[in-house]
Amino acid sequence: MKKDFKIFESWIDNYISNWASCDGFCTHNIGYFIIRFPEFIHKLKEWTKSGNRWLKRASAVSFIYPAKKKKYIKDILEIADLLLTDNDDMVQKGYGWMLKEASKYHRKEVFDYVMKNKNMMPRTALRYAIEKMPEELRLKAMNK
Repeated sequence: MKKDFKIFESWIDNYISNWASCDGFCTHNIGYFIIRFPEFIHKLKEWTKSGNRWLKRASAVSFIYPAKKKKYIKDILEIADLLLTDNDDMVQKGYGWMLKEASKYHRKEVFDYVMKNKNMMPRTALRYAIEKMPEELRLKAMNK
């Protein structure tokens, strides 16, 4: 139900304290929720500005399930933009993973995104994002 979103957000903000809890909760619960209620995607974009590292990571990993369903590539790239230069390695790994999952069905869009932003993107995020791409593309993306 739509009213559950505030409860979910509160749980992440107050009770999530590690990457495993964040990923387990968000890749399933929040991911399913935004497929059912895509009008809440803008709220996940707001999480990218949070002072809470787990809300920021949640803004990305919540798109893992939708990415596997070939959904929301524009929103995924926007989340990546919003988190692009974040210094937190947990956030970098989260949005890199989101991009990696999206690349399985939207390789060109994700590769173009990485190439456009590779000079600003932290290496951690970049390596996660290109991990499943063909070797020639990975080498091109890693080349300075």
